[in-house]
Amino acid sequence: GKGMRLVREIAELPRLYKQARSEAEAAFGNGALYIERYIERARHIEFQILADCWGETIHLGERECTIQRRHQKLIEESPSTALTEALREEMGNTAVKAAEAVGYENAGTIEFLLDAEGRYYFIEMNTRIQVEHPVTEAVTGIDLVKEQLRIAAGETLGYSQDEVRASGHAIECRVNAEDPARDFAPCPGRITTFYAPNGPGVRLDSHAHDHFTVSRYYDSLIAKLIVHGRDRAEAIARMRRALHEFVIEGVATTIPFHQKLLLDPAFVRGDIDTGFVGRFLAGDAEPAPAPATLTGAAPA
Repeated sequence: GKGMRLVREIAELPRLYKQARSEAEAAFGNGALYIERYIERARHIEFQILADCWGETIHLGERECTIQRRHQKLIEESPSTALTEALREEMGNTAVKAAEAVGYENAGTIEFLLDAEGRYYFIEMNTRIQVEHPVTEAVTGIDLVKEQLRIAAGETLGYSQDEVRASGHAIECRVNAEDPARDFAPCPGRITTFYAPNGPGVRLDSHAHDHFTVSRYYDSLIAKLIVHGRDRAEAIARMRRALHEFVIEGVATTIPFHQKLLLDPAFVRGDIDTGFVGRFLAGDAEPAPAPATLTGAAPA
């Protein structure tokens, strides 16, 4: 999310170019920039890839990563409410072809933006396990970290694309030590109470605990809360219950934000886009055009 600026008027270009270059140099040591089309009311859809050294490359379906702030993800889920089966197959095949084109071997993620008309656009490839990988594990039953190690050891995947089956719906909420009321400002400090939720279909990945100190020198992510249900409605209900049980005191977190968002009618319907969080916090969460009616798409 760093080194990025949105230019709506050509007169803004010189000033915003300098800002983006300066930020990129400070963050990455590289001020090289490129220009790309900005997609209004986009959805962020990514496909999980596995590729071994024996020529087998498959995808494990998509993750919806549209709920984000400052281009950083807050909630991920699988499957996406935006994709028809035909569009899912087409985007998945495109992701596999992209990985094959560069001779990729590993777990990885091909990321796209999807517009309201069903056109999708390549963003990037992440050549690693991502924060949100547990939602894919929940719906497919495939341990991605184990698969990555098997691939690194030179083993074959041992299964084909046709053998991958997805079941139910999974949602992940990123619990950050941030204050949503202050534009998600970091909130380092000492955690005085850490009580984790549990129960059927609930998973928590975290390094935090009672008396843990959240440092200001590292990323503010302190926990990933993942739920799995028979369908999206059950997954949302389980996440609401798990968030209610999750107690972190001593530092501000994104838990109250997640609790409110999961009650929002537009989110429950799946009418979201990458600008949704900003409108939601401003009290103006006008739903994006419902993408559930999409029947096809053309890659761009």
